[in-house]
Amino acid sequence: MRRLPPLRALEAFIRVARLGSSKAAAAELALSAPALSRRIKSLEDHIGKPLFERRNQAMVLNEDGQSLLDAVAPALETIGEAVEQMTVTGSDLRLRLGVLPLFGATRLLPRLPELRKLYPNLHIDVDTSTHAENMLGDVIDAAIIIADHVDPNLYSVKLDSNKIYAIAATDLVNGPNAIKTPEDLTAHNILIHSDMIKAFDRWKEAVGLPDLNPASVDQMNSGPLMLEAAAQGLGVAIMHGGHFSDANDPRLARLFDYDIDSPYSYWFVCRKRDKKNRAVRIFHDWVVKAGL
Repeated sequence: MRRLPPLRALEAFIRVARLGSSKAAAAELALSAPALSRRIKSLEDHIGKPLFERRNQAMVLNEDGQSLLDAVAPALETIGEAVEQMTVTGSDLRLRLGVLPLFGATRLLPRLPELRKLYPNLHIDVDTSTHAENMLGDVIDAAIIIADHVDPNLYSVKLDSNKIYAIAATDLVNGPNAIKTPEDLTAHNILIHSDMIKAFDRWKEAVGLPDLNPASVDQMNSGPLMLEAAAQGLGVAIMHGGHFSDANDPRLARLFDYDIDSPYSYWFVCRKRDKKNRAVRIFHDWVVKAGL
């Protein structure tokens, strides 16, 4: 048998290739940056050529790296699936699920007891990393993501359609400095999600003010933080109305009555081959039927 490179080096290579960042890959593998670099270097030394182009904080596969990824990733996934099947005890099932914190806290966890009653042997490991679709087949089996579109190479089911609300502290709705019209936002800070910047553009177009310029714009990558920032009077959050309703926070109020469709929806996603996985199939069927 030919001498193979260390399995951990290949694992590190695949993580970096999929995430495009050595920092993100090191965090996923619970490694220090130097330890990850040593694993990548050991693989490159074994092969005898570089596999990445280093660009500041990013690592981009070169042609040789892409060829290696295409060849070894499916094989390692098959090995992982085989080992997982051999190590399952009794009738227990385990699902590695990626889900955003806000969806998990307000929509998933309150309903999970229903699933537990139906399938007491199904256990779910939750990962709240952003861009979970990039980790499918690696550290997670399935994910619930929010996006304006999904990679057609994945299996996906659209779970909902959302409306865009302008959400602010109640003082900005009823107080002496109340915001009365969309034009008033020119004097205020706007809070938008860094992964959903199209939402504000869609909102402005729908209210007939495509060129509206607020006093400032702050981006955050967390729905709960956006809601808390709005509640503290730090700005007006332009985000999904479902988040406002689910939060049920008396400190917050909706501005205006515009009914505006969001370009973003929640989706269930997994690799097409993983739809056959029993744990994935059970969770998928329940999520769709439960109407989360």
